[in-house]
Amino acid sequence: MLRALARHWPEYLMEAAGLGMPMVAVCSFSMLLFHPDSPVPQAIDNVIVRRLLMGIAMGCTAVFLVYSPWGKQSGAHFNPAVTLAYCRLGKVAGPDAVWYALSQLSGALVGIGVMVVLFRGWLSHPAIHYVATMPGAWGAGVTWLAEFTMSLLLMTVVLAASNSRQFARWTGVFAGLLTVANVSVLVPLVGTSLNPARAFASAVPAHVWRGIWVYLTAAPAGMLAAGALYVRRHGAAAVFCAKLHHQNSKRCIFCQMRAEQAAAGEDGSACNPSLAAASNRGMSSTRSFPRTGRQEQFACPTSATTT
Repeated sequence: MLRALARHWPEYLMEAAGLGMPMVAVCSFSMLLFHPDSPVPQAIDNVIVRRLLMGIAMGCTAVFLVYSPWGKQSGAHFNPAVTLAYCRLGKVAGPDAVWYALSQLSGALVGIGVMVVLFRGWLSHPAIHYVATMPGAWGAGVTWLAEFTMSLLLMTVVLAASNSRQFARWTGVFAGLLTVANVSVLVPLVGTSLNPARAFASAVPAHVWRGIWVYLTAAPAGMLAAGALYVRRHGAAAVFCAKLHHQNSKRCIFCQMRAEQAAAGEDGSACNPSLAAASNRGMSSTRSFPRTGRQEQFACPTSATTT
């Protein structure tokens, strides 16, 4: 654990910031679009339009973070359920998965904490209520099913796109579009979250724990199921790496982990066998798309640099 922290702390901080910033964003856009004292509800009376604007805002935030320098290096999980799914698929080491989850939760708590300090009056208004997620009028069971299904769909799309020759570069865009749909439609209808850390962080200042079990179980279950189904259909070798965007020159701690395992003879299924000889040093390698057989050049630095 401490060795992983010493080597990969920059990625952990990036993951924390990558969830802290969306917490700031969701608070800001919620106050702007739904607080009765904001000029926007007065100018746009149609709540459906404002929900769509909210979804677009959060979808754009997600896309921006995936393709940001930090997202390109950390892998842009920003969600403990995503990290857990990749860990189960063998693409994230156990210590990294633990630190990622702790960092994501910490980032979410800091993000909501900053907004509470700055805007407690507005965030505490019943129309905002600290952007807490709660099961809808149809009950916790329906919310759990919706949360599970949408999480399964999201992880399936991420796996299918990131391991596709045609669509790998668009993985972040697809994730953003699903975020738009979730925030615009499912959140107001059934109260979905898709992110356990985001749901928990909002529940802390809101003191709303009703249905918290839904958000702590449904998203992880859905994404784990997506990973299992994907491997069942395409095979374990079809999952390339735990990064959402790999077409960049940022170091990859996941490829580094697999390369070190392969070099030590612990695991012959590294992201790319040619990386085994590159453990602890940077190199330009060749990515092979298991589902298509095509190879594509990409930079996968495995050194300890953080540029």
